[in-house]
Order: sequence, then structure tokens, then C-alpha cells
Amino acid sequence: MHTAYVTVTIVAAVVIFGTTVVDIVAPEWVRGNMRSYGVPDRALMPLAAIKAAGALGLLAGLVFPAVGLAAAVGLVLYFVGAVITIVRARWYAHLPYPMPCLVLASAAACLIALA
Repeated sequence: MHTAYVTVTIVAAVVIFGTTVVDIVAPEWVRGNMRSYGVPDRALMPLAAIKAAGALGLLAGLVFPAVGLAAAVGLVLYFVGAVITIVRARWYAHLPYPMPCLVLASAAACLIALA
């Protein structure tokens, strides 16, 4: 169980950091997608900061499990919000993009809670 917990947590943190970097670089396709969902450009950096904090919290959770659990739950809520935003905008073809992060954050939350 401990190996699965550590592995999933590290993979989740790396993947979420990767998506954070894309948000910080903010290529036109990201800004265009966000606009089509009704999210203003000015929201991109705060959203990236939230994801970065969550990924750091996951890693901190390897030492302080309560912090990791809080970060994982926060990330689950973040990505559920992303799915809701995409559904409300009716861009159903874009639903697969937040799903891997949602699954990883959910798995990390479950494994942290069980550890």
C-alpha cells in the first residue's frame, strides 16, 4: 500500500505540475479554450497557482499526511470544477483533458486516507 501511495502521489504531482506549466506559459490554444468556457484570461494565473499549491501539497503529504489529504481533496474539487465548467460551456469533446488529473487526485486522496 505504501508503494502505491508514494507512486500515485508522485505521478499526480508531476502531471499536475505539467499542466500548471502549460497554464503559466499560456499558449493561445489554452487562452482560447478558457475563453470558450467563459473563463477570463486574468483567471489563468490564479488557477495555475491553485494547481501548483495542490501539487506541492501532495508532495508535502509524503511527510505530513494531513497536508497531502487536504491537497488531494482540494485538487479533486478543482478538477470537478473544471469538468463542470466544460459541461456548462457545452464543450463535451474537451472533457477528457481534466479527467486524468481528476482520476490521479482522487486516487491520491483515497490512498492517503487508507495509508
